[in-house]
Amino acid sequence: MTFMFYATAVALVLIMGLAAFSRADAGRLADGLRLAGPVVLGLAGIALLFTGRAAFAGILLPAALGWYMRGRARRAATPTPGLTSSVRTAALEMLLDHDTGRLEGMVLAGRFEGKALADLDEAQLVALHADLGGDGESLQLLEAYLDGRFPVWRDHVKADADGRKGAAPASGPMTKEEAYKVLGLEPGASTAEIRQAHRRLMQRLHPDLGGSTFLAARINEAKDVLLSRHR
Repeated sequence: MTFMFYATAVALVLIMGLAAFSRADAGRLADGLRLAGPVVLGLAGIALLFTGRAAFAGILLPAALGWYMRGRARRAATPTPGLTSSVRTAALEMLLDHDTGRLEGMVLAGRFEGKALADLDEAQLVALHADLGGDGESLQLLEAYLDGRFPVWRDHVKADADGRKGAAPASGPMTKEEAYKVLGLEPGASTAEIRQAHRRLMQRLHPDLGGSTFLAARINEAKDVLLSRHR
């Protein structure tokens, strides 16, 4: 009779658990199973212990305890969702979302003061980078943000710097041969081919789309040089 009582109690617990199972969402269900599993197993072990089945109880009770302790350790190691880290320097305040690893930032000083980094395009962010030349901490934060949002921004900065160094080359204005190379065309390309190549490159490298101002200027110059020869 005693065994039947405890067996019935365990069955009721299982039925209630199944009812909750049908109504729970996936996240809560997983948490509930991790908590209820060792409890149900422990109750079964206690029932066996009180009915004189100590050998079986000696198997279930340690198993229930081990299950509970593993779940507790797992919960302790799992980060709480929705956490963010905040880092503030003289010129920037950055927030890091722990769940996604995404960086968000606000400019605290200078010509872009009060602007969110997300509202600045690549050219503006590069200008901000130049403004922060003497602030090492702010530079490191901004570079981390740029690396995530514009992975090739360093190449664009280098291209712009090279362009400034060569702004007044000894050979003078862009030659026809240079223009063909810039647009990736063979000498003698038609007007339609020149316009098509220019359009294709600008769709990729226009400053409004995150491209380099220097490269866009060179592409425009190449088009003008070649089209002037077709007039």
